[in-house]
Amino acid sequence: MAEILCPQPQLQQQESIYHWLPTREEEPTKPPLRYISTFRSFVQQEMEEKRKAPCQTMGIPKLQVPSPKEYLRKHSKEQRVPKCTHEREKRLPGKAPLPAQSDRPLMGIQSEKNFITANVAEAIMAVAKKPLHACVDQRRGDKFLLDGSGLVQRFLKKKDFGVTPKYIQRRKKEAVDVRKERVAARRECLQKRRLTRLSSRERENILDGLKNNWEEINKDFQSLSVEITTIPQRLRKEKLETEMKQLEHDISALEKHRFIYIAGE
Repeated sequence: MAEILCPQPQLQQQESIYHWLPTREEEPTKPPLRYISTFRSFVQQEMEEKRKAPCQTMGIPKLQVPSPKEYLRKHSKEQRVPKCTHEREKRLPGKAPLPAQSDRPLMGIQSEKNFITANVAEAIMAVAKKPLHACVDQRRGDKFLLDGSGLVQRFLKKKDFGVTPKYIQRRKKEAVDVRKERVAARRECLQKRRLTRLSSRERENILDGLKNNWEEINKDFQSLSVEITTIPQRLRKEKLETEMKQLEHDISALEKHRFIYIAGE
């Protein structure tokens, strides 16, 4: 055991030489043992028997230990960039190389051009420069340009200022065409459904034809036997009666009204 010196005595105690003698350190007390059930082995055996697959029961699953040869390689988790399939743009040709030290410029070349006369002619033929459209805002002469400041109404001087755009004209024309088509379709529909007046001659002809049909049907009706015993005879009689009633209704309508109008389809 390690030996330590005894601490200095307190002021209240009486000074003694025994306080300076080395003392032994007391051994720490051991904690009590943990409780272990007597059925622990049976429970472990039962859990191992019921285990069907790893990670489905309590405890560490039994997995296959990785091989030391299959270790992680360098740059194995980095995402590889796919190769470029399209062709790259061709670079512009570089600048011309510098002349070599052995190269010498051509000497003795003289020009016959009269620069004084050329400058005079160029000054005479040059177009006069237009003054800048600026505004002086201080007495010292400080000024600023008005063209890009937004204070000048430049759009009023444009050629197409105040003119209706072409796309609006096109839309207006399309709207007028659609309106005309609708009016034409409506007129055509009314033209088909309009009422046509039946002439007096046609009215008389239709009336005579209805009367003749009624007489023929009445003749057939009178030729029937007095005693009807079979079903076909009864059906024929009912059919002739309905036809005669319909013809009588049509004849009375034509005789009652002088002017008759026929609707279209």
